[in-house]
Amino acid sequence: MALKANDLKIAYIGGGSRGWAWGLMSDLAQAEDMSGKVYLYDIDFEAAKNNEIIGNGIEKGEWEYKAVEKIGEALEGADFVVISILPGTFDEMESDVHTPEEYGIYQSVGDTVGPGGIIRALRTIPMMEEIALAVRDYCPDAWVINYTNPMSLCVAGLYSAFPQIKAFGCCHEVFAVQNILRKALKDIKGIDSDKRDDVKIEVTGINHFTWITKAQYKGMDLFPVYKEFAEKYYETGYNFKLEENHINNYWRHLEQVKFDLFLKYGYIAAAGDRHLAEFCPGDWYLKDPETVQRWGFGLTPVSWRKDDLKNRLAKSARLISGEEKVDLSPTGEEGVKQMRAILGLEDMITNVNLPNRGQISNLPLGAVVETNSIFTSDSVTPVVTGDLPKEIYPLISRVCGNQQLLIEAIKERNLDKAFLAFVNDPLVRLPREKARELFDKMVKNTAHYLTMYNIK
Repeated sequence: MALKANDLKIAYIGGGSRGWAWGLMSDLAQAEDMSGKVYLYDIDFEAAKNNEIIGNGIEKGEWEYKAVEKIGEALEGADFVVISILPGTFDEMESDVHTPEEYGIYQSVGDTVGPGGIIRALRTIPMMEEIALAVRDYCPDAWVINYTNPMSLCVAGLYSAFPQIKAFGCCHEVFAVQNILRKALKDIKGIDSDKRDDVKIEVTGINHFTWITKAQYKGMDLFPVYKEFAEKYYETGYNFKLEENHINNYWRHLEQVKFDLFLKYGYIAAAGDRHLAEFCPGDWYLKDPETVQRWGFGLTPVSWRKDDLKNRLAKSARLISGEEKVDLSPTGEEGVKQMRAILGLEDMITNVNLPNRGQISNLPLGAVVETNSIFTSDSVTPVVTGDLPKEIYPLISRVCGNQQLLIEAIKERNLDKAFLAFVNDPLVRLPREKARELFDKMVKNTAHYLTMYNIK
């Protein structure tokens, strides 16, 4: 199906928490060669309606926003579908993140792996299955862009429910590593680079545990530069963006986990330290709060997220009243650029999450992996990276295999099989009976959103 850059229809599923929706509005407003309508669907219709008012209040760009009460109305005939949902509420996430602390298990994020990521997946993937089936029924040719975590499992759930879906998952974590490499180039070699795209990288792995196996700047191999940089700042950390980029120490990261993993394995871990730590054995970086502090990152409490939601709701009210305007500066996200490439307006290469078609040859076919992909007219083609390096293969394959087990358990609605994935997780350093006790407690805490399972 040939797509046109005008009179487009974009269906936005979710977005009630506002942040991602406002970012999309900003990026669309700056895409001067695209126009059309954005249909907003959220289970909280009032939130969608508020976003309609905010979107239509943007003077720049040629987009009309419309909130709808039924998902079918949003999806019918859509060219693109954007998914950004919160599975449950922050009360459920509070259990995901903090209940394991009663058993000595600490999580810095709790939305991808670890006990929290697994329970979150039990809630989220059935929702993804419903969305995929709705896409099948209303817009089977649409391109679907997912921003929801746990990313790998969400994309897997979409394909499991509707194998012909044209979906991919976007994550900005790798972008920060390109900027770190630019900082290393300046710090070690005194060379200024204008933008992150100056740094060309090969990406491999799984979401939030991605790795860089090649990095160049104008033909210069950046691995020796990064090695010197990592050795220089290994003990103190490197805090070039701490004050300007993060609101408080809950979000701090001094890159020391990255440096440690690089010096151990010889490859560049390409996600924020808060994510990377959760994929490693629990006594490495997350043994206790003191260990977390030693490694220069923070544990983000859900209480902070609840306070932040209040702030965003207050901002929404100001945007609706006109007291404040949507910030129209570039967000740094690539969703709109990807749309432009699929529409044939420009080609691009960037990292996305797709089922493995052989792009990582020593991980299972069908498992969702993250590599660079080539975006051209109506096409997204993963770049083949070959085998994962043997040094990091055991770390990644363990989690990838566990994700495969978990997606099967969810598809079967089998909590006993899901528990096998839970007890296999690197953060769950508990005797089996204690692990089961924790699993059952976390399931019970979020049972309102797990009614599709046979909870005993």
